[in-house]
Amino acid sequence: MSEYRGGAQARTALARRHRVRAWEPLPWIVALGFFFAFPKHLGFGTEVLVTILFALSLDLVLGYAGIVTLGHAAFFGVGAYTVGMLAKHGLWNEPLTSLALAGIVGAAVGLGSGLVLLRTRGLTLLMLTLCTMALLEEAGNLAHTWTGGFDGLDSLPIAPLLGRFEFSPLYPTTQYLYVLVVLFLCFVFVRTLVYSPFGQSLTGIRENILRMPAVGAPVPRRLAVCYTLSAGIAGIAGGIWAQANAYVNLGTLGLDRAATVLIMLALGGRGRLYGAFVGAIAYMVLSHFLSKIYPTAWQLGLGLLLVVIALFAHNGILGLGETVWRRLRVSRPLNMGAPQHRTPNPPL
Repeated sequence: MSEYRGGAQARTALARRHRVRAWEPLPWIVALGFFFAFPKHLGFGTEVLVTILFALSLDLVLGYAGIVTLGHAAFFGVGAYTVGMLAKHGLWNEPLTSLALAGIVGAAVGLGSGLVLLRTRGLTLLMLTLCTMALLEEAGNLAHTWTGGFDGLDSLPIAPLLGRFEFSPLYPTTQYLYVLVVLFLCFVFVRTLVYSPFGQSLTGIRENILRMPAVGAPVPRRLAVCYTLSAGIAGIAGGIWAQANAYVNLGTLGLDRAATVLIMLALGGRGRLYGAFVGAIAYMVLSHFLSKIYPTAWQLGLGLLLVVIALFAHNGILGLGETVWRRLRVSRPLNMGAPQHRTPNPPL
C-alpha cells in the first residue's frame, strides 16, 4: 500500500512539474511584441533568438547533466557549414529540410565524439572538448574548396520558406518569425525532456554520478544520449544562423563563440530553462548599448557585471531573483501583521 501511495505521489509531482505556469507565455508574448514594436531591429532580434537557442542546447548538457564543455561551438559550426555547403554548391537549399540535416549532422558528430569524450571527467573532459572544436575548425580551414577556408561562404542562395516567403537581409521579417517558431519547438522539446524521468535522472547524475548506478541508472548511456540531443539542437541553431545571415565562416567554430555562450549561462543561471533566455538577452543587449557608449572598452562593463554576478548571485540573475522572491514571501506575513505562532506541518 505504501509503495502504491509513493508511486501516486511521484506521478502527481511529475504532473505538477509539467504544468505550465501562468507566467511562462510571457517571453513568447514579448518576442511577438518585439516583432511589431521594433520592425527596424528585427535583424538584431533574430540574432538574439538564435543565441538563445544555442545557449539552451548548452544548458541541457551543462545545467542539467553537469557535462562541463568548452567546445560546444563545434556542433553549432557543423550545423552552419552543413547548410552553407549544401546551398553554396547547389546541392540543396530548401530551408526546412536543410535545417533538419544540420540537426542530424550535429547530433551525429555529438554522438561520435561523446562516446569517446564522456569517458573522462573534469579538466580532461574540458580540454578534450576544446581540442575537438579546434580540430573541426582546422579541418574547415583546410577544406577550403568546400568550406571557403578563412573567407567562409557568403551570399548563400537560400530558397524561399515554404516556397513563398523570401529571406531578405534588408527586411528580415521572415527570418525573425522563422527563428522564433524553431526556438519555440526546440524549447517545448527541451522542457518536456528535462521534466521527464530521463531528465530527472540527468539531474541525479549531475548531483552524484557515483550513486546513480546503484539505483540502476545507465549513466554512460544517458550522458551520451543527452550529449547527442544537445549537439543536434546546437546544429539546428548553427544551421538557422547560416540561413538567416546567408553566410558562414570559421567564427562559428571558434573559441569566442563557445566562451560567450558559457558567459550567457553564467549570467542568466544554468539548469533553469529560462536562464538561456535571460542570459542571452542581457548579454547581447548590454553588449549592443555598451559598444555604442564606449566602443573601445565596452567589454569592461560586461566584465564588471560578471564579477558582481559571480560574487553575489552564484546561480545567475534568475537565481538571485528566486532568492529575493523567496525572502519576500517569507517576510510578507510579518509585515502584514500576521500572527507569529507557528502551525504544525500537515502529515505527508
